[in-house]
Amino acid sequence: MLAFVYKSLKKVDTYVYLASRDAFDCLPEPLRAQLGGLQFVLEVALTPERRLARGNVEVVRNNLAARGFHVQFPPSMADPMSEDWGTDA
Repeated sequence: MLAFVYKSLKKVDTYVYLASRDAFDCLPEPLRAQLGGLQFVLEVALTPERRLARGNVEVVRNNLAARGFHVQFPPSMADPMSEDWGTDA
């Protein structure tokens, strides 16, 4: 599974993983407003063996498959990706 990673230009140390490049439409509007502009930083293959510096690759893969996105927040923030964003995906 490929992921396209973007950094938030508004929130320090906050990154968005997308299942498709530049597919920002899958992000809920309140989240998009909080993140501000997004800058592409990386294309990465998320294999089950892949290790991520911050986060569990299986959680990221599941969020990409279910929602089309995953948000990596700074370590000091609660991870809302474990909650339902109100999507039916």
